[in-house]
Amino acid sequence: MSWMKRQRMLGYVFIAPNVIGMTIFLLIPAVFSFYLMFTDWVFSSGKGPQFVGLDNFRRMVKEELFWISIKNTMLVLLPVPVAVCFGFLIAIMLNNRVYLTKTLRAFFFAPYFTSGIAIAFVWMVLFQPSDGPINAFLHSLGVTNVPRWFSSPDSAMVAVLIMLTVGGIGYNMIIYLAALQDISTELLEAARMDGAKANHMVFKIILPLVSPTTFFLLITGFVGAVKGFGMIYAITQGGPANSTTVFSIYAYKKAFSFYEMGFASTISWTMFLLILLISLLQWWGQKRWVHY
Repeated sequence: MSWMKRQRMLGYVFIAPNVIGMTIFLLIPAVFSFYLMFTDWVFSSGKGPQFVGLDNFRRMVKEELFWISIKNTMLVLLPVPVAVCFGFLIAIMLNNRVYLTKTLRAFFFAPYFTSGIAIAFVWMVLFQPSDGPINAFLHSLGVTNVPRWFSSPDSAMVAVLIMLTVGGIGYNMIIYLAALQDISTELLEAARMDGAKANHMVFKIILPLVSPTTFFLLITGFVGAVKGFGMIYAITQGGPANSTTVFSIYAYKKAFSFYEMGFASTISWTMFLLILLISLLQWWGQKRWVHY
């Protein structure tokens, strides 16, 4: 066997575990789920899948919970650009020589590498309606009718949005810091010598130069938000009164609470199409504002 063939075989050996894993745990389940999308299969009934065509889609669009989950999923997209903006501003500040820079970076980034479930329970304590620190602070300001946060359908989604916004800032900050450190210091110094003010340097020079990073954070953030499940489910399980039921929780409940695998597959593929649509819109829009 020639040296080139041995190298090629060695390459196949190295990629084989990943290919096998993706085939078993991603490709085959995806194909099976695509088939189940057109069937009526209640796993607990003991009967096999029964082909029903597009009946699952007709049923889905008629369910009120489907439209509630769509609305809630659109709402959880809002923290993404907000967290990106705050991450950029904090990165700008920490990129300069400020006191305790490394400590502050670690402080902001800590929520990202901490377990999401652990962070969720911290938020549960913070938003505790009767004795939580946030409501205690509101009481100290003279607010008498404080929100019940996760315990009320009127305020549960607001609490979720706050939680997701704060949770996303640290990761965005670290990615922006890496991008800012790649900007030529000579370019910034030349702008200062030409009389550019700080706000002009940020919006006219720095922001366009890090626009590919902004695009990356937005597209991954939106995809992650649509798929978001763990932290919301750990706190509210989609409640109260379905006020925090997003698309992923909607699919999970149909699959693992009611064992309607065919209908859950329909919801999952609809979520995939939603993610694809959001991604395509961003790819189309990035031609207007991303500078490579």
